[in-house]
Amino acid sequence: MSENFLFQIENLSKIFGYGFLSRTKFPAVDNVSLNIENKPRIFTVAGESGCGKTTLARIMLRIIEPSSGTILYKGKNLQKFSSNDKLLFLKEVQGIFQDPFDTFNPLKKVETYLYETARNLLGLKNYEEASKHIDDILRFMGLSLKDVRSKYPHEFSGGELQRVSIARALISKPSLIIADEPVSMIDASTRMNILNIFKDLKNDDGISFIYITHDLATAYYISDDMAIMYRGTIVEIGPAEKVLTERYHPYTKALMDALPEYGKRSEWLNKKIKPSGIEIKEFVIPYCKYAHLCQFKMDICVQKRPPMFNVNGIKVSCWLYKK
Repeated sequence: MSENFLFQIENLSKIFGYGFLSRTKFPAVDNVSLNIENKPRIFTVAGESGCGKTTLARIMLRIIEPSSGTILYKGKNLQKFSSNDKLLFLKEVQGIFQDPFDTFNPLKKVETYLYETARNLLGLKNYEEASKHIDDILRFMGLSLKDVRSKYPHEFSGGELQRVSIARALISKPSLIIADEPVSMIDASTRMNILNIFKDLKNDDGISFIYITHDLATAYYISDDMAIMYRGTIVEIGPAEKVLTERYHPYTKALMDALPEYGKRSEWLNKKIKPSGIEIKEFVIPYCKYAHLCQFKMDICVQKRPPMFNVNGIKVSCWLYKK
């Protein structure tokens, strides 16, 4: 365990209950292990909606507690943080969420959040000093303090409010931002602007990102490293370009094959099979969770869950690669 890693996640699980009195349990995150290096990188966790990505992000942000396993930030256990550790973590690790209108209280002026962050996390008690810092950050995001002054969340467009949300995350000068589907609810032009801002922040300011998404196109554009998640488990991890082009795991291949070829969008829309929805029973499978859909299924696939095998620098959880 070392400060060479921002996050070290080992055998992490989160169990939720559902049904009558929540008696039925299912693992939204199921025995996940990840190491995220402590250097400017964009590490993406990609997969279908409902696969456990947001739950994993919320555990990493200390919003919810895991049911089991260990999660360390710079070598320190999140569940054993001292008061000082918690304050430092809040300053260094910021979150951005899918719907900016859920981020801000509709009855509270947006600027209030910005000043509270500057005061509580960066220690800027002087109003003029805080105002200048906030204005500088907002201008970096294409806005200004004048643009947000005295306004409530509903007075912004979704793209504008998401830029304010990102500015708020930047006020404390974080070393890591966990961005959960941050561009999925905004228009395409704004989406690319925000993704380019993320890349600039990594390259120019040394800020790392954990980017949570179901959109493989944006993942391919922005990512350095990538983990593919399926039904609460990580099935493939490695450099993003290799993961998305070599596609060792059958699920990764299926995800990529589901994307339309250039110039064939209409044909793709007519032929594309719509997903049937995620069923809870698929999360509790004790063997390979993808076996029932996999064209390469073997007997061992329905007997026990595969470990991670190293395949040309990529870790793949699939019995096809057992030597």
